Amino acid sequence: MIKSAYIHVPFCTSICSYCDFCKFYYDERIVSNYLISLEKEIMENYQNEELETIYIGGGTPSSLSLEELKRLLTIAQRFHFSKNYEYTVECNIENITEEKMKLLSDYGVNRISIGIQTFQEKYLKFLNRKNTKKEVFEKIKMVKKYISNINVDLIYAIPGETIEELEDDLNCFLSLNIPHISTYSLIIEEHTLLYNQKIESISEELDLKMYEYIQERLSNYHHYEISNFALSGLESKHNLTYWNNEEYYGFGLGASGYIHSMRYENTRSMNHYLSGNYILKSHVLTEKEKIENEFILGLRKINGISLTVLNKKYSKDFLKSKTIQELLNKGLLIQQQDFLKIPLKYIYVSNDILVHFIDWEEDF
Repeated sequence: MIKSAYIHVPFCTSICSYCDFCKFYYDERIVSNYLISLEKEIMENYQNEELETIYIGGGTPSSLSLEELKRLLTIAQRFHFSKNYEYTVECNIENITEEKMKLLSDYGVNRISIGIQTFQEKYLKFLNRKNTKKEVFEKIKMVKKYISNINVDLIYAIPGETIEELEDDLNCFLSLNIPHISTYSLIIEEHTLLYNQKIESISEELDLKMYEYIQERLSNYHHYEISNFALSGLESKHNLTYWNNEEYYGFGLGASGYIHSMRYENTRSMNHYLSGNYILKSHVLTEKEKIENEFILGLRKINGISLTVLNKKYSKDFLKSKTIQELLNKGLLIQQQDFLKIPLKYIYVSNDILVHFIDWEEDF
């Protein structure tokens, strides 16, 4: 049963130097046509399931005008919501207004995710972010009047950044007094301004030092996934859908989804999308591929994977796997009661462990 939906809004008023997501500069004429196509895509594919989570991301959904945002939220009302739903919308500080926050609240949005990234002025310019430190504190205070469940994004490991500057950022983030913080090491992706400028990443040694410092400073939060920290009970239900390898709808330009054992990726061509040619490619997963995903995604969670759930789901005893036993013997995986997980001291190098489950041949 599908319980989640993601909607992509690809418009931005400015393009961040590190972003490789599907995005376009805001254009009122294109937005209008885009929302028409988005509604058609949802109408043609949504099967009236009761959804527990909805996530509207981008791009920058908050870059839409008040009327456009109202139109988007009206389209999303086609979904049936469960009783204890989580409804998240991504926002940028410079686009947040009291009118938009009231509108989101009126339409049932109960969680906001805000890309702050850093408070350091020189790094804001480097990342092509448009807000100021003062503006962040003013806008967060205003958002809390309407929606209290807030996530903020932190980017660290910026070239030239010091531990002292990261410490200052974390002090500011903590002083915001919000329930969820996502932390991301800056990765220089292809097709970004930073990549084109041949900017080089910081050393792995400093990156690790910063990651461990973040873990230490955010110790009052529940570290529940490699990059995510939350106050107890306020973990992102939507993102847990991904990490639990559960199915979800993906609507909009460049969105991806996972329904009826099929993973699909929507086109990034605006012309194709507006013509109703939504899906670029799709693939029906074999059981082997599903199991690989269970481990590659599930072991990102700090608590790991429930063996009882996994064994029942696939009618197997995964502890009989030679690969898993080898990783357990090396201490790269540990079993705690019902859960199989990566030890916290190795979570930073989790990719070196997860690679064992790529093209994993059944060995039990």
